[in-house]
Amino acid sequence: MNGNVRQIFIDQLLSWPEVTQQPHRFGGIEFLFIGKEIGHLHGDPLVDLLMPKSFRDQLIVSGRAQPHHMYPDSGWVSVYLTSNEDVTNAIELLRFKYDYLVANRNE
Repeated sequence: MNGNVRQIFIDQLLSWPEVTQQPHRFGGIEFLFIGKEIGHLHGDPLVDLLMPKSFRDQLIVSGRAQPHHMYPDSGWVSVYLTSNEDVTNAIELLRFKYDYLVANRNE
C-alpha cells in the first residue's frame, strides 16, 4: 500500500462518527469507537480485527480474512493488504465492526 492509499484508508476510518486513532500497543495505528477497538493497522500490509466468533469463521471460509497471524484460534482475523481489492475488503470489514459497536454501544 503506497502512502496515498494508506492516508486514504486512515482518512476513511476517521470520517466515521466518533472514531479516533492512537498508537497500537504492538506497533501501528489502532482505530477506536468511543474507546472500543475497531481494529488496527500494522504498517502498510496488515489489518487485524476482533470479530464475533461465528462471523470470524465465515470470513475465513470465504477467504475475506485469514486466522490471526499470532493467535489463529482466537476471534481475531488478519487481512493482508496486497491489492486495492484487499484495501476495499478491509475497510468493509472495519465498517462491519464499527456498525456492530455502534449498535451495541450501551451494552
